[in-house]
Amino acid sequence: MSRSVPAARRPRDTEVWGLVHAERAALADDLRELTDDQWAAPSLCDGLTVREVLAHLTAGASLDTVRWLAGVVRCRFDFDRQVAMRLAGQLGSGPADTLDRFRRVIPSTTKPPLPALAMLGETLVHGEDIRRPLGIRRTYPVETVTAVAEYYRGTDLVVVAKGRIGGLRLAADDGPFATGDGPLVTGTTLALVMAMTGRAACCDELDGDGVGTLRRRAGMR
Repeated sequence: MSRSVPAARRPRDTEVWGLVHAERAALADDLRELTDDQWAAPSLCDGLTVREVLAHLTAGASLDTVRWLAGVVRCRFDFDRQVAMRLAGQLGSGPADTLDRFRRVIPSTTKPPLPALAMLGETLVHGEDIRRPLGIRRTYPVETVTAVAEYYRGTDLVVVAKGRIGGLRLAADDGPFATGDGPLVTGTTLALVMAMTGRAACCDELDGDGVGTLRRRAGMR
C-alpha cells in the first residue's frame, strides 16, 4: 500500500514570489565580499563558475515568454545554446557588474514560460550551487525548502527530479516533506532537493538504504 504523503497546499504565486525575492536578496548579500578567485571557483553546476551561475540566475529573471521564444528560434531549438547565450549576456564587465545586475532583478517577477515555483527552485538550487563550493551556509525557512521539494517531486520540467526518485521513499528529518515508496532516503529537506535535482555530492548528507540508488541517478544527466 502506498505511503506517499498528500502534497501540501500549493502556495499562491504571490506567496512564491515573496520567497523568490527573499532568496535572491539573501544570495546577493552572501556574495558581496567575494574575491576574484572565489568568483572564478567551479560551482556545483557542471562546467560553470560561481560568477556564471549568478549570471544565469539574472538571465532567468530577465527573460519573459516572448524573449524566451525568440531565443529558442534564434538558437534553432537548441536549449543549451540559448542558456549559454543568455548567461553570457548577463556576465557584464566583471564580477562587481555581474553582482549589480543580479541585485537589479531581485524584485523581478519576469520569467520564462515556467511556474513561479520553478523560479523558486532555480533560485534555491543554484544558490546552493554557488554557496557550497565557497563554504557559505544558509539556514532556509522550512516552508521555502518544503515548497521546492513538493514542486520537484512531481515534475521533470527543466530538470529531471521526479524521474530520479521513482521507487524510493524520501523523508525529511527537519520538516514535513515525504514522498514515495521503496528503499528509504532520509536527510534534510535541502539535501533531498539537491540530490533529486542531480547534485550527487549532496547524497553524502543522506542516510538510508536508497541512498546508493539516488546517488547513481543523481550522477546521470
